[in-house]
Amino acid sequence: MSAPAVVYLARHATPDWSQKHIRYDIPPGPPLTEQGEEEARRLGVYLREVGVVRVYVSPLERTRRTAELVCEVLEITPIVEPGIAEWRRDEPEAGVRDRFRSIWERAAAESQAIGPIALVTHGGPVRALLATLELAHDELDHFRNQFDSRNPMPPAGVWSTVRESEDSPWQLTLSFAPTPFVRSLV
Repeated sequence: MSAPAVVYLARHATPDWSQKHIRYDIPPGPPLTEQGEEEARRLGVYLREVGVVRVYVSPLERTRRTAELVCEVLEITPIVEPGIAEWRRDEPEAGVRDRFRSIWERAAAESQAIGPIALVTHGGPVRALLATLELAHDELDHFRNQFDSRNPMPPAGVWSTVRESEDSPWQLTLSFAPTPFVRSLV
């Protein structure tokens, strides 16, 4: 029996959205705020607790800084992966879904060999992947209605994707947020 596939989808911590002259969807994008720096450290502690051994990161400033702080806690070096970058203004959803899913699938296979992996990315691509993995529409909407810009998670939040075996379904759980949130529909 092979090891389970475990990939954590982490959103970047809180950026400085007040810098309107900087586009959010192309590098460098806005930097983190002081609050964001603290959220990233808490995210690092969570990812250490769940045993993450490798971190891939989007090339934008807010994700790179989040991953730097996370990886200081984990004592590893993040790996930049352009395929998990922010959803660009002119990019169709299918394009986002395809590029993100291929990296996620590679990370899932890799995790079976080395242990849990984290992708430090953005809310839009995570939403596209969760829909592809058939997270119930009402559950996805429940979370999107709780967080900024209808993201499926807060800044520095994490969805865990776990599959025990090749023939079992993916278990999708919003597993971490630096501040409290309502976990379920009930």
